[in-house]
Amino acid sequence: MQEQEVLLMHQMAEEKNKKPDQFAENKAIMPYGDHVGAPSIVPTDLTAYKQEKVIKTNHFFEARFNEIKEEYRKLLEAYKWNELVYNSDFRFEPIKGNVYHLYQREEDETLFLSLIGPDEWNQIFIGSFRLDSDDKWTKVN
Repeated sequence: MQEQEVLLMHQMAEEKNKKPDQFAENKAIMPYGDHVGAPSIVPTDLTAYKQEKVIKTNHFFEARFNEIKEEYRKLLEAYKWNELVYNSDFRFEPIKGNVYHLYQREEDETLFLSLIGPDEWNQIFIGSFRLDSDDKWTKVN
């Protein structure tokens, strides 16, 4: 008799916890409608969206890479000009903001910095440079 009572109690507990056929626990995350009148849920095809975003993002990265590459090229060029001017021969203290001219001697091919402009004498002219406030030589022409 006890066994039948336990079985009966178990069946009653199951019926108490039994949910109707149309019941859904978490309706918000179901991949289908929860009743007959619900619209069909079809996953959106994101292939075109993803392809468009990949192309756009790749264009952005390529453009940014080219900008950085150009910035690096300019920085390297400025570094080389600064090294060339600072390693040249000059016997005066350059004043910041003034333009000086770099030449090459014909006899020994050494570089020297001068106050004299390229149109004032006949020397091998390399370029004109301005000394910035942060002691960098900027090529003027």
